[in-house]
Amino acid sequence: MAPLLEAQKVGKVFGGGLFNRKQVVALEEASVVIDDETPTIIAIAGESGSGKTTLARLLLGITPPTSGAIRYKGQELRTMDAEQRRTFRREVQAVFQDPFEVYNPFYNVDHVLEMPIGKFFPSASRAEARRMMEEALQAVGLRPEETLGRYPHQLSGGQRQRIMVARSLLLRPRIIVADEPVSMVDASLRATILESLLVAHKEYGISLIYITHDLTTAYQLSETILMMYQGAVVESGNVDKVIKEPQHPYTQLLIDSIPLPNPKLHWGQREMQARRPLDGANHGCRFADRCPHVMPHCTDARPPLYQTDPQRVVACYLYQEAPVAG
Repeated sequence: MAPLLEAQKVGKVFGGGLFNRKQVVALEEASVVIDDETPTIIAIAGESGSGKTTLARLLLGITPPTSGAIRYKGQELRTMDAEQRRTFRREVQAVFQDPFEVYNPFYNVDHVLEMPIGKFFPSASRAEARRMMEEALQAVGLRPEETLGRYPHQLSGGQRQRIMVARSLLLRPRIIVADEPVSMVDASLRATILESLLVAHKEYGISLIYITHDLTTAYQLSETILMMYQGAVVESGNVDKVIKEPQHPYTQLLIDSIPLPNPKLHWGQREMQARRPLDGANHGCRFADRCPHVMPHCTDARPPLYQTDPQRVVACYLYQEAPVAG
């Protein structure tokens, strides 16, 4: 059986056109697989500029890949017909980072919930539409009587973001792609929004793709994690293994930068020494200019993903004795 959603070695290059000849490689040979039978939660993590949002936009079909292929139920997105595209749009939903820009201030919040119902359930009566909206709001911990009819400026950022989660749940999707859904809300509301996504996963069998720079929430929420650096996947696998026993030098640096709650324990022990710029062009590992373990061949060719154990792959020549992942 084909995976529900699969990105196979997708890449994205911006620029290179008539008016902008400079090319920027935003994503390079990234792969993601969502199983059709077992709902899962995958975190895609990394610092700003690592290619997380670019990968999310490719998975949503918003941006076409420059290379590689994205398939939904075995069908490549770029070759879908109108009916297949409509099904994909309904079954793969998005929750974006900014809970402010998605609203039109001239409409009350009912508008963002009525639009998907009108598009995908045109035969629903007003009473049925109202029932669907109320059920979706209750699923994310909002009271319909205190939410419907109000305007965006009358709600908090956390309420606005939970409405967007409710909007995605309206359509009973198979997958939700959440791109930094809690980065612009208060810390006190982050747990509530993440809990709403977790409830959607457990109660409705929805798979989640959670885009974040916060390794703490990625560890708490996900089962699998992809670590990205400058558009490339550097380590991927079981979240417990990757977070507790990181193997790639970049992952080790990120994990070591997380403050520990015990003041008697020290953090930041892996000090990344500044290096002189590498002589000549770097055609290999993008982390080579910062890596304390860099070797001559690290700059010659990009390291493949090595299968260091059954539940983890690492793109680093330190593990070149391990087999290359298939």
